[in-house]
Amino acid sequence: MKVTKAELAHVAVKPEQYPKTQLPEVALAGRSNVGKSSFINKMINRKSLARTSQRPGKTQTLNFYEINDHIHFVDVPGYGFAKVSKSEREAWGKMIETFIQTREQLKAVIQIIDVRHKPSEDDKLMYNWIKHFDIPVIIIATKCDKVPKGKWQKHLSIIEKELEKHGEDPIVLFSSETGYGKENAWKTILNMIS
Repeated sequence: MKVTKAELAHVAVKPEQYPKTQLPEVALAGRSNVGKSSFINKMINRKSLARTSQRPGKTQTLNFYEINDHIHFVDVPGYGFAKVSKSEREAWGKMIETFIQTREQLKAVIQIIDVRHKPSEDDKLMYNWIKHFDIPVIIIATKCDKVPKGKWQKHLSIIEKELEKHGEDPIVLFSSETGYGKENAWKTILNMIS
């Protein structure tokens, strides 16, 4: 998809703040500092619309990025080792749960996983939790530029096995550095929302 327009259109923490549009939505989940912002920026050809940070746990709200007046990417707080209090983490959990359970416009969740490492316990929990609500998941195996091409298939197999991936959920190799997999990611997303 050729992106001609992209903006941070809404920021929300509770349902009454969600956008009132009927645009299809795709949420982005991943552990803190796995590269969600870099993924968004690469997909929309922008350097820094989504803020990247060296400090995990930067996203603390639901950030709705409107793309081409056609789709929302919804960036949700990262899970895992963000240095935040337990009560803050619980509040985020509740916010994400409410969104995923109640939002009719939500068509799929993109789960971003670092292809170099085995999925963490948090990755597995998140995947199973999303599947519990019967929502399609697109797995983006990011940072593939850091792995020799000959080992890509092996790393993808490890992710599929560890997550116990459902057959219908696509997995896409991706690199925010080189743009590898970008076309495939867009094709997969557009298929999900059509």
